Amino acid sequence: MSGVVLTGHGGFDKLEFRTDLPVPSPGPGEVLIKVAAAAINNTDINTRIGWYSKAVREGTSHGGGTGFASTENEDASWTGEALKFPRIQGADCCGRIVSAGEGVDPARIGERVIVRNLLRTYVDYRPWECWTFGSECDGAFAQFAKAPSRETLKVDSKWNDVELATLPCAYSTAEGMLHRAKVIAGETVLITGASGGVGSSAVQLAKRRGATVIAVSGDKKRDHVRALGADRVVSREQSLLETVGENAVDVVIDVAAGPTFPELLDVLKRGGRYAVAGAIAGPIVELDVRTLYLKDLTFLGCTFQDDVVVENLVSYVERGEIKPNVGRTYPLHQIVQAQKDFLSKTVSGKLVLVIP
Repeated sequence: MSGVVLTGHGGFDKLEFRTDLPVPSPGPGEVLIKVAAAAINNTDINTRIGWYSKAVREGTSHGGGTGFASTENEDASWTGEALKFPRIQGADCCGRIVSAGEGVDPARIGERVIVRNLLRTYVDYRPWECWTFGSECDGAFAQFAKAPSRETLKVDSKWNDVELATLPCAYSTAEGMLHRAKVIAGETVLITGASGGVGSSAVQLAKRRGATVIAVSGDKKRDHVRALGADRVVSREQSLLETVGENAVDVVIDVAAGPTFPELLDVLKRGGRYAVAGAIAGPIVELDVRTLYLKDLTFLGCTFQDDVVVENLVSYVERGEIKPNVGRTYPLHQIVQAQKDFLSKTVSGKLVLVIP
């Protein structure tokens, strides 16, 4: 089969398009999926460049094209364990089941499905543990992929394959943060990186919950973010304290971190919640612990997801409660160009690889 393999941590040269890869064989409890589309995500790039290594202190953009000289391979995956190469990446998968392993109902063959991007089957459903599809096991950047049947979800929707491929990683990360922060109707939510995949998903999902959304975005994407439902869009070049005000929001949904981190806590109300699932602007921040305890803030680091998160997402799609957000598509062999465009932050909406 055709596919893209990651041969090691580093630059774009570590992505190798091949046409001679073996088709995976589904084991007990697994299904084989003919992949139709797979979206580009920060986690794919972060894994390629070894950004998860604690030796790296810069934001993703600093090493997105070349990798980081400081990366230490032993802890360069998001689990903190060495990654095994070659690896087929791709956290997002939409396709159709073409084969079923032992113990799987053959009636599933033919279903159009997505794969839960954080897999619990391979860690025996232990609390707070999971594998990322395309990191600890092969993922969707190939014509075929295998996955646990119980974590492969059928979707009955008018969304096309490209649109559904945007759902598993970005939308589930956003919904996971909102779920953990217990966002409810009437609250005010500030969302960083609101023009990116996770941020734009969070805008829609927070509005679906009845929240008032303040979105932080680049100036060129203000209209796009507002069209997704944001009540107010603040330029990331502006001071949050000056534009939003102190003690103004109930919840912060953050994927950026970086130098503006202290202001995110300043704009939170007393008793507010801060949920984070990324640090694209830089993982090392300054924290005044007095702000944390004197304001009775709650910090929520969000990676692991309760099973209900993706199940809820599927129901939202099937009921038409959220809409797709596709920016551009590419054939699989143009993955490097897709990642370059992703890193440039010039395209609004998700970037998706179409797989023949």
